[in-house]
Amino acid sequence: MDSLPDAIVQYIISNLTNAKDVASCNCVSKKWKDSTPYITRLYFPRSIFDHLSNGQTPDTVVLKMISSLSRLEELVVYCRFTNIGLASWLLHTGTSLKSLELRMDDLVDQNTPTNGPSKLECIQAARNLESLKLWGVLMMRAPKWDVFKKLNVLEIVGAKLEDSVLTEALRSTPNLTHLVLLGCDGLRNVNIELLELKHSKLDFYGSASCSLTLKAPKIEHLEIQGSSWIKVQETSCLKNLSIANSAGRVYMVDFGKLMALESLSIRGVQWSWDAVSKMLHFASEVKHLYMKIEFTGDFEALLPFPEINFVDFFNSHPKLKTFDIHGAMFAALCHKNSLKSVDSSFVIPCLEEVVITVRSPLNAEQKMSTLEALVKFGNNLKKMKIRILQMRSAHCSVDDFFEEVCKFRFMNHKLVSIE
Repeated sequence: MDSLPDAIVQYIISNLTNAKDVASCNCVSKKWKDSTPYITRLYFPRSIFDHLSNGQTPDTVVLKMISSLSRLEELVVYCRFTNIGLASWLLHTGTSLKSLELRMDDLVDQNTPTNGPSKLECIQAARNLESLKLWGVLMMRAPKWDVFKKLNVLEIVGAKLEDSVLTEALRSTPNLTHLVLLGCDGLRNVNIELLELKHSKLDFYGSASCSLTLKAPKIEHLEIQGSSWIKVQETSCLKNLSIANSAGRVYMVDFGKLMALESLSIRGVQWSWDAVSKMLHFASEVKHLYMKIEFTGDFEALLPFPEINFVDFFNSHPKLKTFDIHGAMFAALCHKNSLKSVDSSFVIPCLEEVVITVRSPLNAEQKMSTLEALVKFGNNLKKMKIRILQMRSAHCSVDDFFEEVCKFRFMNHKLVSIE
């Protein structure tokens, strides 16, 4: 290292991020110490200050390191800190800080600071932020923020907040292109209006009966978990959509025509049939479809899927390339009238891969007919995977059904596999 030019040493050291490594470099030589001010990113792990001595605190150590840097652009802090400490750090970073990630620990320590602004309000000092990521946030009142004009990315993971607080906070971030809300508790009626938003992942934790209204005309990628009533306006750019509710029901979806949609995933224990049929209708141009819904029904009663005509379904989704279906949807396609009178010109033009999860040997004859129809009419089919999942072996027809599946695989060994 001593034989390297100063500029090369400076370049190498400037790519360090872990605060412990940066501190170690300061002890090597004057040449190395003179290179550390050019570091632009700092990361403080969770346990880095577990053994501090001589009256030092995480706040003062972090401040000392930040003060030694000439232009800090990215700061990640997972260790404990106070609102006063955060305010002092951001005062020193000035306008250079572009990315800030903080483990807030508000949900563990819910004491409101009596001296100075809250941690959330301190963030206002970093007015040139482009990315803000917060973990463990307690937002009982809206933070006093001005507008973050340059903020493009906002991620909040593990938060307790109210509808009005979220709405007010998002008004300060009008230019977001990426929004992630994971494990957010306390929300009931969420209204989001972000005209530049392109990617969003929303996970509402708690009662699983949250309603969501989203207005984002440029949205391209959207994932929603834990909402029962969903309305998304202006979806002409939406390419990837995932809706799931593992702890509750999905009663209503309103998207309009999804002309640009390429991938759709719908999952959950129970959806109303109206919601399922609407999604299939909206997504007529979809190329990749994943369905894992156990039951339908609008109330407590868990009902099976109604019959779905095999030919009508594939005629309504002519661009479908990959199709992953769970037992309920597969059973709905396997009724006796579905393949009775198939027009000789019928084909499934684009289907290349299908994954079918089978959980019951009931209606074995219809199920085998449907598997055969997928191979027969799927002109471009390249792969079929049959998953046998949690099938009760005590049922008298299980062995016979599985033998038929094995025969089917043997006859189509280049296409079919069994898991």
